[in-house]
Amino acid sequence: MYKFGIALVLAGTLLLPACRKPETRPEAPPASSQIETPQAPAATAAPSAPEEAKTQAVVGQPAPDFTLRDLDGNEVRLSDQKGKVVVLEWFNPECPFVKASHTKGSLKDAAAKAQANGVVWFAINSNAPGTQGSALEANQKAKAEFGMNHPILRDEDGAVGKLYGAKRTPHMFVINAEGVLVYAGAIDNSPDGEGESPTGGTLVRYVEEALADLAAGKPVRTTQTEAYGCTVKYGN
Repeated sequence: MYKFGIALVLAGTLLLPACRKPETRPEAPPASSQIETPQAPAATAAPSAPEEAKTQAVVGQPAPDFTLRDLDGNEVRLSDQKGKVVVLEWFNPECPFVKASHTKGSLKDAAAKAQANGVVWFAINSNAPGTQGSALEANQKAKAEFGMNHPILRDEDGAVGKLYGAKRTPHMFVINAEGVLVYAGAIDNSPDGEGESPTGGTLVRYVEEALADLAAGKPVRTTQTEAYGCTVKYGN
């Protein structure tokens, strides 16, 4: 019995540490370098606006703006003519149709008459360098021979010609005072360029009619026709 009591005392002594609640120690705070601070969300750059695309010229819509240099190297910008009626004439000084129209046909004195009424007139040469009528000297010579007192603008890369869809020389475009393209096509209905063989027997000067309609505050009676003449010699 005595031995049994001693055994119970020893067992109780061994069990006491297992029943005691384990001691807890507070964790040391993390080093300052380890503390994560809330990060503001990274600023997201706004998507850059795409470059304004050039809009193809369409009759009834605003005429696309452009900047070209004249034969003296001076910059000419279409938008600077705001509030004025503008005529664009696609030009090639060595094209037989251009020569005929400027010396005998509907382009003879046409620009001078229009300018007297406040119209701005630009000739544009979109022929690529090295092609017919592209040389500076050829344009300077023709300007003098044809008595042109309006600028000839050089569009050597053809960008403006393609923008307007110019296919022939001459190819004519009329822009009203609000900047809207109101006519595109031939100078007249005489494909010989001389005004002597009009379709239907009666000569119709389309550009002259368009300018008269605008001056009278009327809608342009003919807005589009098929241009005739030499093809514009665009580069590849």
